[in-house]
Amino acid sequence: MITSSIFKANDIRGIVGGEYAEWDTDGARALGRAYVEVSGLRGQRFVLGRDMRTSGPTLAAAFAAGAAAAGADVIELGLTSTDQLWYASGSRDLPGVQFTASHNPPDYNGLKFCLRGAQPVSPEFLREVAARSAELDAAPGGDGDGAAPGSIERADTLPDYAAYLRSLVDLDGLRPLTVVVDAGNGMAGHTAHAVLDGLGLSIIGLYLDLDGTFPNHQPNPLVPENLRDAQRAVLEHGADLALVFDGDADRCFIIDERGEVVTPSTVTALIARSELAREPGATVVVNSITSHTVAEVVAENGGTTVVSRVGHTYVKAKMAAHHAIFGGEHSAHYYFRDFWGADTGMLAALHVLSLLGHRDVTMSGLVQQYQRYHNSGEINFVVEDAGAVMQAVADAFASRGEAVMDDGLTVSGDAGERGPWWFNLRPSNTEPLLRFNVEARAAEVMEALRDDVSELVHGLQRPDAGPSPDAG
Repeated sequence: MITSSIFKANDIRGIVGGEYAEWDTDGARALGRAYVEVSGLRGQRFVLGRDMRTSGPTLAAAFAAGAAAAGADVIELGLTSTDQLWYASGSRDLPGVQFTASHNPPDYNGLKFCLRGAQPVSPEFLREVAARSAELDAAPGGDGDGAAPGSIERADTLPDYAAYLRSLVDLDGLRPLTVVVDAGNGMAGHTAHAVLDGLGLSIIGLYLDLDGTFPNHQPNPLVPENLRDAQRAVLEHGADLALVFDGDADRCFIIDERGEVVTPSTVTALIARSELAREPGATVVVNSITSHTVAEVVAENGGTTVVSRVGHTYVKAKMAAHHAIFGGEHSAHYYFRDFWGADTGMLAALHVLSLLGHRDVTMSGLVQQYQRYHNSGEINFVVEDAGAVMQAVADAFASRGEAVMDDGLTVSGDAGERGPWWFNLRPSNTEPLLRFNVEARAAEVMEALRDDVSELVHGLQRPDAGPSPDAG
């Protein structure tokens, strides 16, 4: 079984099992065949990984069987973080597939794809896989067309992945740091010790055991309540910082020594400055809801900023097109040219540890110069018609700022002595939500805009809907 609802803008995600199931093992087998046929991989190899979700082993096995029946050779990597899969693809120059639903609830699973060298797939590719898998799902009974089946072999890339990440960052001579690592029972529990052990760090581990039911908190660091355990642990242990990962460990949030969240835009500015010092004049990619601080810092350090739509496939495409040295999204995805332009939460964490560990400064002190704006954080609404809501908001703000309909609605303006402001409303790429972000130089301007837009959107919501706490 496969339903069209599992195909999102950048990947595949849907409910597995139960009354509301959107796909199953038969669907995974059909997807495996469709993937090989659309990609032209008969007689060729690709790497396949999975996260810790309970449906992962059976779905991945079914996908591998379908792919092998279609004539591809499958290298099964077993448990991998998503960035570990990108490493396997990049280092072996092979296409890759990762079973994961990132931060979604336990009954979800999904797929992320990449081309050789961890390069992004296109939206057209996902549409072709969707169409072909639907045809195969509607006409089951054959596992191929008589061609010789491919093979399935197994490999472990964790040691090489860890060594490669460590080779990209100056980690020699770090001062002693106490670091809280919250994996949320996700894949950072699989990779953290392999990468961080031996660096002279004192690690305070939270929820490092793999458990796809997420018994402690949901693995979505964009939701404030999912950061509270790490914030408490920082204060209880007098830690220098905390690293909080999402379910598949391709995102990492930073918490400073005061237990305060360092926004991903601030982390982007911090790393961007460091990378531009290494390569003056380089390009940095951001998405449409990243703080304007980043563009200011990039310009001050002689670099060029390129703006992408929100979503890893779009950012990766911009990274490749502009040969960008680094990229960051406000959702805490960080992209590195040295990592094939792909996103990796763990490499971002190593950069932060290096910058902090080589200076006699607190985490809050390290990032203070990059905190120039006040932001709302991401607010989510369930609405009946996202397009109509965005247009209504654009009309309401027609006299207050400049509106652009690109990657949702962005309205920007200037409050005179209180400085510039902007906000963005956009439909989620992965969930039936309208996401809202607002930023302003002055806190009172941000708060007024946040309240004005929220009140307007609430008035346009269907009666049974309210703001959703989910994000990502």
